[in-house]
Amino acid sequence: MLTLRQLRYLVALARHRHFGRAAADCAVTQPALSVQIRELEKEIGIELVERRPNEIVLTEIGAEVVQRAERILAATHDLVDFARHRGPLTGQLKLGIIPTLAPYVLPRLLPGLQTKYPHLRLDVRETQTRMLLDELAGGELDCAMLALPVEGPDLETLRLFDDPFLLALPAVEEPGLKAPIALDDVDRRRLILLEEGHCLRDQALAFCATSRRDQPARLGATSLATVMQMVANGYGVTLLPQVAAEVEARDRRVKLLRFKEPQPGRTVGLAWRRTSPRRKDFEALGKMIVETLSARRSNARAPAAQTAE
Repeated sequence: MLTLRQLRYLVALARHRHFGRAAADCAVTQPALSVQIRELEKEIGIELVERRPNEIVLTEIGAEVVQRAERILAATHDLVDFARHRGPLTGQLKLGIIPTLAPYVLPRLLPGLQTKYPHLRLDVRETQTRMLLDELAGGELDCAMLALPVEGPDLETLRLFDDPFLLALPAVEEPGLKAPIALDDVDRRRLILLEEGHCLRDQALAFCATSRRDQPARLGATSLATVMQMVANGYGVTLLPQVAAEVEARDRRVKLLRFKEPQPGRTVGLAWRRTSPRRKDFEALGKMIVETLSARRSNARAPAAQTAE
């Protein structure tokens, strides 16, 4: 008989395209996962994956089965949530969050969240947007905090706050340059961005549209902290989300400049499955996030705020 475990293993295998990595993700041995996939194929009566030496490829039917499996797993997760729900923000909640938000939002949010909702067990998953949306669709996450808009007819979203971008540049450069500045003042050839896959990279490129002769610097990093160290050491400039300024602009070798209106930026929000019975939980979490960040902005200023404004 077909089991939910087999479907979870198949979805993991489709995500990682590798038996070893899928097994590690599911916390089982590779032979155990392989046996369950074989049993699933035997039960269905058709081959779902094409096995190659270093990877797997889904068959046409396999790809369709994976999509249906994700919906089944998500519906099962929502059913359990419905049965267990006993009040706002209680029990386990699996929150996904993108890397350009996690280090700046979570340290401010978690202490107050723990105090106000002591019966909440928050499990956090930090990864890029595409992976968050896949795991959200498959029921592995309850909700995700990311940049809006996000695509998906089965998703519901809640806008939380606008996060304008600041120009970060070496403090010793162009001492006469003052805010607010125009996007056209940015030297695109010196623009340092996160590596491909990060939505912040795509947003920066969208705002700083370049010609082929005027491409961003051939430098990339996996974190804003690394990008800011490159800026501090004179390798270029970058667009820094305001939510990250307090942490990433402590270095006196960096100065921040605010842009002219309309300022480039991003809208941050929560996303969840439309079928989830925990909408009130997500709204309560969103309210807590907004209140926490608003209080922080009222009580403290970023180190470079006088330069930025």
